[in-house]
Amino acid sequence: METEVLFDVEEADEGGYVATAARHGIGIVTEGDSIEGLQARVRDALNCHFEEAERPKLIRLHFVEDLVLAA
Repeated sequence: METEVLFDVEEADEGGYVATAARHGIGIVTEGDSIEGLQARVRDALNCHFEEAERPKLIRLHFVEDLVLAA
């Protein structure tokens, strides 16, 4: 049982955020219109994916941002 699950969070092209937990073979993807909405959706996704006894106790949201520089 993993004690922590890591979601990579990116801004969606159409607005809002997309969170992906692809590491450790979990494969959960969810989205939200705001950070607060995303947090709720991530918790819901974990509740659906894991039984209570197997559910990770910590959720880490890693915000990925591309920095684009002009040449």
